[in-house]
Amino acid sequence: MLEIAHGGARAVIAKVGAGLKSFEVDGVPYVETYDGEPPMGSGAVLVPWPNRTAGGTWVLDGAEQQLEIGETARGNAIHGLVRHAEWTVVEHTGSLVSLEVGVEGQGWPVPLRTTITYALDDEGLTVSHGVHNLGSARTPFGVGTHPYPRAGKSSTDTSTLTLAATTVLPLDPERMIPSGPAVPVSGESDFRAARLLKGVELDTPFGGCEPVDGLVRHQLRGPDGGVEVWADPDFKWVQVYTPDNFPGRGRAVAIEPMTCPPDALNSGVDLLWLAPGESWAGRWGLRPLA
Repeated sequence: MLEIAHGGARAVIAKVGAGLKSFEVDGVPYVETYDGEPPMGSGAVLVPWPNRTAGGTWVLDGAEQQLEIGETARGNAIHGLVRHAEWTVVEHTGSLVSLEVGVEGQGWPVPLRTTITYALDDEGLTVSHGVHNLGSARTPFGVGTHPYPRAGKSSTDTSTLTLAATTVLPLDPERMIPSGPAVPVSGESDFRAARLLKGVELDTPFGGCEPVDGLVRHQLRGPDGGVEVWADPDFKWVQVYTPDNFPGRGRAVAIEPMTCPPDALNSGVDLLWLAPGESWAGRWGLRPLA
């Protein structure tokens, strides 16, 4: 594990998967943590696609590609290719750690290098992603991340959720693959105003995330704290998941910034593209709220 600190803030990052294991300020936790292997994708880095690809198949420039099936029960490729990889530490100072790993094989046709930097400052935690095309062909890709933020010491059921999303993507409940295009949020899918999470069950992709002051902002607030999950405008999507069996916590909530929706390698919706030698960079972060 790799630890960074700044003032009263502390974060721990795993070398395997480069995922966020903990983030706290003055002893107050702002993400769920865990012992041993990360449960339920906790803290995972999702590159070169987030969420699911139906059947693990997609087409690049007329050639069908077959990804490894990571979700065997539903027959999908899931959460990219780097969350179980051993990343290389590039830099590790007191308040910052950078890691990198190659992306190739496992059914991915164009080699990539992806980087991640975790940095603490007075505002909280900033996570910077980079993707570089090492190949000789253009390629699409997506980036996502899988934090389980928490509103300080508040329980999930006493916390409210506010999302920047204006659309919701319908899913086939059996395969968790999109069953149609995104539609405007309304009623039970509308979190533009804060809503209490008690009784809310979600494993849902939301889109149309609108920036405020240049950043997409989602918020979780409770009687004993709050946290903002912010992201650059490229993170137009967010998956929200509310399991009731997170180890040691029970009810938890994942708020997962994504650059594209589930099955984007097939739909093409909001995919990012890189020509040979090109690079992309994007950021998200966690900011404690009073």
